[in-house]
Amino acid sequence: MILPLANILQPLIDVADSIIKFFHDDVGFSWGIAIIALTFTVRVAVLPLSLRGIRSMRRMQLVAPKIQALKEKYKDDPQRFQRETMELYKKEGVNPFSSCLPFILQIPFFIAIYQLLRGDTFQADVMASPPPGFLFVKSVIEAPQGAELIVLIVLFVTTTAASVLLTTATSPTASPAQRYLMLLFPLIIVPFIINAPAGLAVYWITTNLFSLGQQWIVNRVMPAPAPATPEEIKETKAPPPPPRKKKRKRR
Repeated sequence: MILPLANILQPLIDVADSIIKFFHDDVGFSWGIAIIALTFTVRVAVLPLSLRGIRSMRRMQLVAPKIQALKEKYKDDPQRFQRETMELYKKEGVNPFSSCLPFILQIPFFIAIYQLLRGDTFQADVMASPPPGFLFVKSVIEAPQGAELIVLIVLFVTTTAASVLLTTATSPTASPAQRYLMLLFPLIIVPFIINAPAGLAVYWITTNLFSLGQQWIVNRVMPAPAPATPEEIKETKAPPPPPRKKKRKRR
């Protein structure tokens, strides 16, 4: 499934190749640092969309009490609840899907970098200008082994879990079940990381660290709104309908 998609993403693969080689050949970075620089370049490119998603999430937190009130009001009518929720989103100018857009946009980059690291031409370029690794990573184009693999897995799982926890903690629509499922995500990806070039794990770990830093700054500059008080939640609840008047029986 990845191979046909890689053909569609060939322009993106070429862009990633040019950026990595620019940092390696022109700036003088090692291949590992060049991949990290590529990661920062990608994240900065999607930063406007990320900030837009964060603003949308903040607005979601403001309307969360109203959504909870609708959930209680239409708990026996899920379809009506969905309609009323969408109307509320429209009225408040909230797009519940905008917060997911930056993550969705990173998927094509992830696939493109995976294909680039496995490409014969790129691998030949890496081997022609050693060293192919950096720090504890022996080679960015080969699957990690031994202690190198263990360290990458630990860093991958911990940074991904921390990023997921920080993101879902500020999401008013994330249920505990969704948080648990998101925490299982890195464990599901581990077998893929084991067999992929080590450079892919470097890219993903760097992405997670960038996300953590970005979220920390956002929480300082754009703090989440204070949770609604019981009085505010009570005010958002729709008043009960007036009692129906009993019709008098005609004699």
